Amino acid sequence: MNLTYTLHDYRRQLRDVANMFFIAALPAALFVMFGVLQDWSSESAGHGNVSAYLMVSMATYGAITATTSIAGSATVERLQGWGRQLAMTPMGTSGYVATKVIVALAVAVVPMAVVFLIGLGTSATMDDAWRWFATAGIIVASSVVFALYGLAAGLLFRSEGAVGAASGLLVVFAFLGNVFMPLSGALLEFARFTPMYGIVGLVRYPITEGWVVSVDSAPEQDSVWMLLANVGVWAAIFGAIALFAARKATARK
Repeated sequence: MNLTYTLHDYRRQLRDVANMFFIAALPAALFVMFGVLQDWSSESAGHGNVSAYLMVSMATYGAITATTSIAGSATVERLQGWGRQLAMTPMGTSGYVATKVIVALAVAVVPMAVVFLIGLGTSATMDDAWRWFATAGIIVASSVVFALYGLAAGLLFRSEGAVGAASGLLVVFAFLGNVFMPLSGALLEFARFTPMYGIVGLVRYPITEGWVVSVDSAPEQDSVWMLLANVGVWAAIFGAIALFAARKATARK
């Protein structure tokens, strides 16, 4: 039953045109506009070019949007009673959670695959084949952090509208996380403490080795330990909020 429900839910997510637009089509369109059609796309950037740098950035944004949306929606479904219905089936609660995790990661692969295929067929280059696989693996693995963010939003506000707002807030996180355009100065220093900065920095690491692209300041390099610390701290924060909200929801009952 777990496999059947997982496949059914995965197909349901793929058929959600509005959701898939923001998950896959929007990051792909942004990559084409800024990473393919611009004159600077073929300029060197570490162990790749600017097109590859933007490719992994947009793929990360799409994957994070996927895990946030699916985790948040699954939480709302459960709080509204769907989880209790499934608990009466052989799948049970643990099976329901497991299927949602699998579906979220599987859907996160979609925007990554779409953007990577466009990059592979156009102007994106990396020095070695393993860098393509390394960046892809980091994208999927690190997007789990924002599943906790979606979970926290769903548990706190208990509505699809709140989950949609949390997904919309990812645009702000992406800007502050140095995803859409190079930041510099005080804004870059602030960005290092924001939720998406560490994830995107880790994804880019096989290409840039931590060097930060800047348009008007001296080159800077982020250590892998700083990036991992950022990811770990925000995962702990989102996890703690989700745990608090879950306990609060249980206490109401």
